[in-house]
Amino acid sequence: MIEQVCSARGCRAEAGYALLWRNPRIHDLSRTKIWLACEDHGGTLHEYLASRGFPVEAKPVTELTDDDVAASQPHRPSQPGHPPSGGRGE
Repeated sequence: MIEQVCSARGCRAEAGYALLWRNPRIHDLSRTKIWLACEDHGGTLHEYLASRGFPVEAKPVTELTDDDVAASQPHRPSQPGHPPSGGRGE
């Protein structure tokens, strides 16, 4: 799982919320990003993303799924002769 610390600049508080968002100009529907937010910064970070027209969904960190985290990872096409991302041939 990911480190559960607020994504707000300079904040090291434990995150209670996950903001799942994407920039539709550069990411298709399969790619999202995750920002974590503490109680104090959840609203501010949500407003920042929404004001830029980015689709954003908030959910408790405890409700993040493996699929949420996987969708937040960059898609790297595998190269011939090399194992898929992860590099262990799993």
